[in-house]
Amino acid sequence: MKLMAELVPETAWNKSLAKLLPRSVWSGIKEGIIKKDGLKCKICGEMEGTMNLHEIWNYDDVRHIQKLDGFILLCTMCHHVKHIGLAGILSKQGKLDYNKLVQHFCSVNGCTTEEFKSHVKDAFAIWRKRSQYAWKQDFGEYGRFLKR
Repeated sequence: MKLMAELVPETAWNKSLAKLLPRSVWSGIKEGIIKKDGLKCKICGEMEGTMNLHEIWNYDDVRHIQKLDGFILLCTMCHHVKHIGLAGILSKQGKLDYNKLVQHFCSVNGCTTEEFKSHVKDAFAIWRKRSQYAWKQDFGEYGRFLKR
């Protein structure tokens, strides 16, 4: 699958680099990624609309370390899929058309709605398991931007 849901463990919510950095530093990182990769979604190729800088995390499920592996520029729909839990909340609030999100996922991955549902179910199962632990975060080279 090209596009996958990624649920951050509840115990690591609001501890992303985007939340911890000053907005000016985050914007500088985003501009650097745009210069390097261009202003288009790296998953579906969309070039219109707002582009979101998404943090790529790797999880060590034994030592409970959440490591920042880099960034990817995503269109709004791909970004909503990555944050499928938040997308569900926004949908219930009438702020997001969940059916369009499902269609986008299926179109990008060439799959059925049933495959989408199975993927999301599996993603939430991983989330529930990971949310039982406190996670140590490794921001790699970007840790230098954090105020200690």
